[in-house]
Amino acid sequence: MAEHRSMQRGALLDAARSLLSEGGTEALTFPALAERTGLARSSVYEYFKSRAAVVEELCEVDFPVWAAEVEAGMARAATPRGKVEAYVREQLALVGDRRHRAVVAISASELDAGAREKIRAAHGGLVAMIVEALGEMGHAEPRLAAMLVQGVVDAAVRRIELGAAEEPGVIVDAAVAMVLRGVSG
Repeated sequence: MAEHRSMQRGALLDAARSLLSEGGTEALTFPALAERTGLARSSVYEYFKSRAAVVEELCEVDFPVWAAEVEAGMARAATPRGKVEAYVREQLALVGDRRHRAVVAISASELDAGAREKIRAAHGGLVAMIVEALGEMGHAEPRLAAMLVQGVVDAAVRRIELGAAEEPGVIVDAAVAMVLRGVSG
């Protein structure tokens, strides 16, 4: 029974990722989740009390996987500068991933305080990954610099997601160049 519930919960989360990816937060409704999974709408409420609860669980499940991919890319870099570059490139490489598109859609939505706090905490953990590298590069305010680097990444994500005139690779290279020039002083 527990295994069945776990599989159903996983199917609901997968459906939520798809809905968010395809239509943003407006598409994430319980009737749509029920339709995608073949469950009765009332059954969806057995797993999640609200849309915010779905969002919170997606963050709990997907952010660590996403962060691990960024961290693995950084671990392959030999220098602090290489780690900062990998931090930017790895995040931007994930833009096409459904988990990432779902997180972007979630971030843009109006959520309750609990869900927003979970997203902030997850982003904080991501930003913390490059503080040490920025400190090793001699940056006087590595935490502030890390937050600003993430701002550049977020802007590049939005540009790619919007289907900007530039090719995604051009946006990625521009973001990396801007970050590396900026943090190098």
